[in-house]
Amino acid sequence: MNMEFKREMPTARVIKEMYPLSEEMESCKRQNDREVQDIFLGKSDKLLLIIGPCSADREDAVLDYISRLRTVQDKIADKIKIVPRIYTNKPRTTGDGYKGMLHQPNPNSSPDMLRGLISIRKLHIDALEQTGFSCADEMLYPENHQYLSDCLSYVAVGARSVENQLHRLTASGLDIPVGMKNPTGGDLSVMMNSITAAQHSHIFVYSGWEVETKGNPLAHAILRGYSSKNGSQVPNYHYEDLIFLQELFAKSGLENPSAIVDCNHSNSGKQWDQQPRIAKEVLHSMRHSDAVNSLVKGLMIESYIEDGNQPPDGTVYGKSITDACLGWEKTERMLYELADLL
Repeated sequence: MNMEFKREMPTARVIKEMYPLSEEMESCKRQNDREVQDIFLGKSDKLLLIIGPCSADREDAVLDYISRLRTVQDKIADKIKIVPRIYTNKPRTTGDGYKGMLHQPNPNSSPDMLRGLISIRKLHIDALEQTGFSCADEMLYPENHQYLSDCLSYVAVGARSVENQLHRLTASGLDIPVGMKNPTGGDLSVMMNSITAAQHSHIFVYSGWEVETKGNPLAHAILRGYSSKNGSQVPNYHYEDLIFLQELFAKSGLENPSAIVDCNHSNSGKQWDQQPRIAKEVLHSMRHSDAVNSLVKGLMIESYIEDGNQPPDGTVYGKSITDACLGWEKTERMLYELADLL
């Protein structure tokens, strides 16, 4: 094999014993889980808002940002349920570039996977302890989910992973909502097949064990737009797109037909400042149609402290070093405006 085995990594059990959750944090997560799951089960009409930086690059700025979300959440809790994004893995189209805090706890230092595992767990625990938020992360590496499984209230499977068998089977064994993004090429049948697989039970090998899953009825769709054959960005958040997805769910026989609309990526044409406008259009579509209102459970927003982005070696506090994000001033205004529309 053309790889160097550098060191054996500690198991998730070991890391969890080193950095455990307190009883209070466990109770807080259970309450968050119930609130989020009630939205997907149709027991709550709150709007779910999965919001935060494109990637969690430094602990101090991420916790600062999430503490600001906490203040707003307390004021709009009757209409909106916020789940902050703490995305600790960054998928790269070519494999090159900054891969997230898991790989590089310090973006300007060499990769260190052990420090990375500890850093991402500590960040999620600190967020839960300091703000009461159990957060969302992307399941880029399915086996690594175990290191954070007791901290998260939401998981996303990205556009480049949604067709992967291990992602689908692992999602079937989780007891929290798992969002399946449509692939970058836009084929919704791939996303629907992924949701079907995640909702069914399976037997497979996971982390050295033969495991059997029960199926996850909370697996759902995330619409993020797509790239056409000529490379142009194509949105799929418009009213007609949501109706089409609702019809696909009706034909599928899947449990709890549900969708989240990603307001950035190809839906915004990577124009980060368009996210508030897109969010409001989705809410308008929900008001216009009971079918769309029943289908759409929430929105995904990329937001941080400062507008835009900067290179990975940038020094601006709270400014994304990956995809461009909506800054805090615009984010706060958007959150109150969305609450007023509900």
